[in-house]
Amino acid sequence: MGDPIRVMVVDDHPMWREAVERDLTAAGFEVVATASTGTEAINRFAATRPQVVVLDLQIPGPSGVEVTATVLQREPSSRVLILSASGEQDDVLAAVKAGATGYLVKSASSAELIAAVERVAAGDSVFTPGLAALVLGEFRRMNEPTTPPGEQLTERETEILKMVAKGLSYKQIAERLVLSHRTVQNHVQNTLRKLQMHNRVELTRYVIEQGLDE
Repeated sequence: MGDPIRVMVVDDHPMWREAVERDLTAAGFEVVATASTGTEAINRFAATRPQVVVLDLQIPGPSGVEVTATVLQREPSSRVLILSASGEQDDVLAAVKAGATGYLVKSASSAELIAAVERVAAGDSVFTPGLAALVLGEFRRMNEPTTPPGEQLTERETEILKMVAKGLSYKQIAERLVLSHRTVQNHVQNTLRKLQMHNRVELTRYVIEQGLDE
């Protein structure tokens, strides 16, 4: 099954932090570090290099948004999943702009959290139901569509790009479009090349910024 996903949990409430750590450990993840402040989070991230950081926004400084930007600048391949009591649109947008690829409110169940960590580790975007629409709508208002850099995308590439941004796996996309898994991968690789990007997370941000969602 491969090595377990390495996770760091950051929250300034000890009982909540310990509960999340217990749930993730029981689910088979390797919790390599915990932290209660932004400074601790940044230092322990540097020492442990987790694949996923489960991060509260409201922590003693630096803030969760600042921590997100800092750790992803140091290690772009890592992923940040926000787990916050706040479902306010401004908080969600600030986290996404900083680079977070997931956002759950703390009312989420343990099963939802576990599934979100798995999906974020795989490069998908995950939001508590309802928040994704808010984020997409706000970015659509903030950003006028522009011409993509480099070569133009084909109709099929654009169709697959939108599905990637919605969090569908290659297998799900292949099933919906009646294509092979390899064909979908090839389309995504061509899209990455044309847009001069490197991964699915960047593609998702591009879709949000350009208002390409339907």
